[in-house]
Amino acid sequence: MSADTPRVPIYKDFVLIQLAVLIFLIDQFTKFLVRDLLLYRESFPATGFFRFTHTFNTGSAFGIFQDQNTPLILVSIIGIAILVMIYRSQRVPTGLLRLSLGLQIGGALGNLLDRMRLGHVTDFVDVGDWPVFNVADASIITGLVILAYIFLIAESDVKKDTGPTSGYGWCPVCEGEMRTVMDGWRCSTCGVKERLLDSTL
Repeated sequence: MSADTPRVPIYKDFVLIQLAVLIFLIDQFTKFLVRDLLLYRESFPATGFFRFTHTFNTGSAFGIFQDQNTPLILVSIIGIAILVMIYRSQRVPTGLLRLSLGLQIGGALGNLLDRMRLGHVTDFVDVGDWPVFNVADASIITGLVILAYIFLIAESDVKKDTGPTSGYGWCPVCEGEMRTVMDGWRCSTCGVKERLLDSTL
Protein backbone atom coordinates (compact mmCIF):
# COMPACT_ATOMS: atom_id res chain seq x y z
CA MET A 1 0.00 0.00 0.00
CA SER A 2 1.53 3.28 -1.05
CA ALA A 3 1.20 6.52 0.84
CA ASP A 4 -1.35 7.66 -1.74
CA THR A 5 -3.55 4.57 -1.38
CA PRO A 6 -6.72 5.50 0.55
CA ARG A 7 -7.31 3.55 3.72
CA VAL A 8 -10.44 1.43 3.95
CA PRO A 9 -13.05 3.18 6.14
CA ILE A 10 -13.92 1.28 9.29
CA TYR A 11 -17.56 0.96 8.25
CA LYS A 12 -16.41 -1.08 5.23
CA ASP A 13 -14.51 -3.54 7.42
CA PHE A 14 -17.30 -6.09 7.51
CA VAL A 15 -15.52 -8.49 9.86
CA LEU A 16 -15.00 -5.79 12.49
CA ILE A 17 -18.51 -4.40 12.04
CA GLN A 18 -20.10 -7.85 12.28
CA LEU A 19 -18.20 -8.55 15.49
CA ALA A 20 -19.22 -5.21 16.99
CA VAL A 21 -22.86 -5.78 16.04
CA LEU A 22 -22.77 -9.31 17.45
CA ILE A 23 -21.39 -8.10 20.80
CA PHE A 24 -23.95 -5.29 20.86
CA LEU A 25 -26.86 -7.65 20.18
CA ILE A 26 -25.73 -10.26 22.72
CA ASP A 27 -25.28 -7.53 25.32
CA GLN A 28 -28.70 -6.02 24.72
CA PHE A 29 -30.46 -9.39 24.54
CA THR A 30 -28.96 -10.64 27.80
CA LYS A 31 -29.83 -7.38 29.54
CA PHE A 32 -33.39 -7.61 28.23
CA LEU A 33 -33.72 -11.16 29.59
CA VAL A 34 -32.41 -10.12 33.00
CA ARG A 35 -34.77 -7.15 33.24
CA ASP A 36 -37.68 -9.32 32.10
CA LEU A 37 -37.04 -12.42 34.22
CA LEU A 38 -35.43 -11.13 37.42
CA LEU A 39 -36.64 -8.53 39.87
CA TYR A 40 -34.20 -5.82 40.85
CA ARG A 41 -31.59 -7.31 43.22
CA GLU A 42 -32.94 -10.82 42.61
CA SER A 43 -30.34 -13.52 41.93
CA PHE A 44 -30.43 -16.82 40.11
CA PRO A 45 -29.45 -19.09 41.69
CA ALA A 46 -30.09 -17.50 45.07
CA THR A 47 -26.64 -18.42 46.39
CA GLY A 48 -23.33 -19.54 44.96
CA PHE A 49 -20.05 -18.26 43.58
CA PHE A 50 -21.49 -17.58 40.11
CA ARG A 51 -24.94 -16.05 39.84
CA PHE A 52 -27.07 -13.83 37.66
CA THR A 53 -28.06 -10.82 39.74
CA HIS A 54 -30.25 -8.07 38.34
CA THR A 55 -28.74 -4.72 39.26
CA PHE A 56 -27.67 -1.52 37.58
CA ASN A 57 -25.16 1.26 37.99
CA THR A 58 -24.91 4.87 36.94
CA GLY A 59 -21.15 4.64 36.67
CA SER A 60 -18.72 2.95 34.31
CA ALA A 61 -17.52 -0.64 34.10
CA PHE A 62 -17.60 -2.59 37.37
CA GLY A 63 -19.43 0.20 39.19
CA ILE A 64 -16.78 2.92 39.34
CA PHE A 65 -17.59 6.64 38.83
CA GLN A 66 -21.13 6.32 40.17
CA ASP A 67 -23.81 8.93 39.37
CA GLN A 68 -21.85 10.29 36.41
CA ASN A 69 -24.21 9.20 33.65
CA THR A 70 -24.07 12.32 31.47
CA PRO A 71 -20.26 12.70 31.56
CA LEU A 72 -19.93 8.98 30.85
CA ILE A 73 -22.13 9.34 27.76
CA LEU A 74 -19.67 11.91 26.44
CA VAL A 75 -16.70 9.75 27.44
CA SER A 76 -18.23 6.79 25.60
CA ILE A 77 -18.68 8.80 22.42
CA ILE A 78 -15.13 10.14 22.64
CA GLY A 79 -13.83 6.64 23.33
CA ILE A 80 -15.53 5.22 20.25
CA ALA A 81 -14.08 8.07 18.18
CA ILE A 82 -10.60 7.27 19.50
CA LEU A 83 -11.03 3.61 18.55
CA VAL A 84 -11.97 4.65 15.02
CA MET A 85 -8.87 6.86 14.89
CA ILE A 86 -6.69 3.95 16.01
CA TYR A 87 -8.13 1.88 13.17
CA ARG A 88 -7.50 4.70 10.70
CA SER A 89 -3.91 5.07 11.88
CA GLN A 90 -3.04 1.60 10.60
CA ARG A 91 -2.27 1.10 6.91
CA VAL A 92 -3.35 -2.53 7.14
CA PRO A 93 -5.16 -3.27 10.44
CA THR A 94 -4.21 -6.72 11.68
CA GLY A 95 -6.76 -9.35 12.61
CA LEU A 96 -5.85 -8.95 16.27
CA LEU A 97 -6.42 -5.20 16.15
CA ARG A 98 -9.75 -5.67 14.41
CA LEU A 99 -10.76 -8.17 17.09
CA SER A 100 -9.80 -5.71 19.83
CA LEU A 101 -11.65 -2.79 18.27
CA GLY A 102 -14.72 -4.85 17.43
CA LEU A 103 -15.03 -6.03 21.03
CA GLN A 104 -14.59 -2.53 22.42
CA ILE A 105 -16.88 -0.75 19.98
CA GLY A 106 -19.65 -3.32 20.40
CA GLY A 107 -19.39 -3.14 24.18
CA ALA A 108 -19.20 0.64 24.25
CA LEU A 109 -22.30 0.94 22.07
CA GLY A 110 -24.19 -1.50 24.28
CA ASN A 111 -23.53 0.46 27.46
CA LEU A 112 -24.00 3.78 25.67
CA LEU A 113 -27.50 2.78 24.58
CA ASP A 114 -28.35 1.83 28.17
CA ARG A 115 -27.16 5.18 29.49
CA MET A 116 -29.05 7.16 26.88
CA ARG A 117 -32.25 5.11 27.10
CA LEU A 118 -32.42 4.14 30.78
CA GLY A 119 -30.09 6.56 32.53
CA HIS A 120 -28.06 3.64 33.87
CA VAL A 121 -26.40 0.40 32.77
CA THR A 122 -27.93 -2.99 33.52
CA ASP A 123 -25.49 -5.43 35.15
CA PHE A 124 -26.09 -9.08 35.94
CA VAL A 125 -22.93 -11.24 35.91
CA ASP A 126 -22.20 -11.83 39.60
CA VAL A 127 -18.94 -13.68 40.28
CA GLY A 128 -17.80 -13.99 43.89
CA ASP A 129 -16.76 -10.68 45.42
CA TRP A 130 -16.11 -9.10 42.02
CA PRO A 131 -18.37 -6.14 41.13
CA VAL A 132 -21.38 -7.18 39.05
CA PHE A 133 -20.82 -6.58 35.35
CA ASN A 134 -22.32 -7.33 31.94
CA VAL A 135 -21.34 -8.62 28.49
CA ALA A 136 -20.38 -5.13 27.31
CA ASP A 137 -18.03 -4.61 30.26
CA ALA A 138 -16.34 -7.96 29.64
CA SER A 139 -15.96 -7.21 25.93
CA ILE A 140 -14.45 -3.78 26.57
CA ILE A 141 -11.93 -5.12 29.09
CA THR A 142 -10.99 -8.03 26.81
CA GLY A 143 -10.53 -5.64 23.91
CA LEU A 144 -8.36 -3.34 26.01
CA VAL A 145 -6.14 -6.24 27.08
CA ILE A 146 -5.69 -7.28 23.45
CA LEU A 147 -4.95 -3.68 22.47
CA ALA A 148 -2.35 -3.39 25.22
CA TYR A 149 -0.73 -6.60 24.00
CA ILE A 150 -0.61 -5.27 20.44
CA PHE A 151 1.06 -1.98 21.29
CA LEU A 152 3.20 -3.02 24.27
CA ILE A 153 4.34 -6.52 23.32
CA ALA A 154 3.69 -7.29 19.67
CA GLU A 155 5.07 -3.94 18.47
CA SER A 156 8.22 -4.30 20.56
CA ASP A 157 8.78 -7.77 19.10
CA VAL A 158 8.58 -6.33 15.59
CA LYS A 159 11.12 -3.63 16.45
CA LYS A 160 13.55 -6.28 17.71
CA ASP A 161 13.49 -8.01 14.35
CA THR A 162 16.73 -6.99 12.67
CA GLY A 163 16.23 -9.06 9.54
CA PRO A 164 16.25 -7.56 6.04
CA THR A 165 13.24 -5.64 4.83
CA SER A 166 11.28 -6.44 1.72
CA GLY A 167 12.36 -4.95 -1.55
CA TYR A 168 8.74 -4.04 -2.11
CA GLY A 169 7.80 -2.82 1.36
CA TRP A 170 4.21 -3.53 0.40
CA CYS A 171 2.75 -6.60 -1.24
CA PRO A 172 2.67 -6.31 -5.06
CA VAL A 173 -0.52 -8.41 -5.11
CA CYS A 174 -2.82 -6.87 -2.50
CA GLU A 175 -0.69 -3.98 -1.17
CA GLY A 176 -0.66 -5.48 2.32
CA GLU A 177 2.33 -5.10 4.61
CA MET A 178 5.28 -7.41 3.88
CA ARG A 179 6.77 -8.93 7.04
CA THR A 180 10.10 -10.67 7.51
CA VAL A 181 10.07 -14.48 7.73
CA MET A 182 12.91 -17.00 7.82
CA ASP A 183 13.84 -17.01 4.13
CA GLY A 184 12.27 -13.83 2.82
CA TRP A 185 9.08 -11.88 3.38
CA ARG A 186 5.40 -12.75 3.57
CA CYS A 187 2.36 -10.52 3.12
CA SER A 188 0.43 -10.12 6.37
CA THR A 189 -2.82 -9.86 4.41
CA CYS A 190 -2.86 -12.36 1.53
CA GLY A 191 0.13 -14.53 2.47
CA VAL A 192 2.06 -14.14 -0.77
CA LYS A 193 5.76 -14.79 -0.22
CA GLU A 194 8.84 -13.05 -1.59
CA ARG A 195 11.99 -15.15 -1.27
CA LEU A 196 15.54 -13.99 -0.69
CA LEU A 197 17.76 -14.45 -3.72
CA ASP A 198 21.11 -16.13 -3.21
CA SER A 199 23.65 -13.33 -3.57
CA THR A 200 26.23 -15.80 -4.95
CA LEU A 201 24.17 -16.47 -8.07
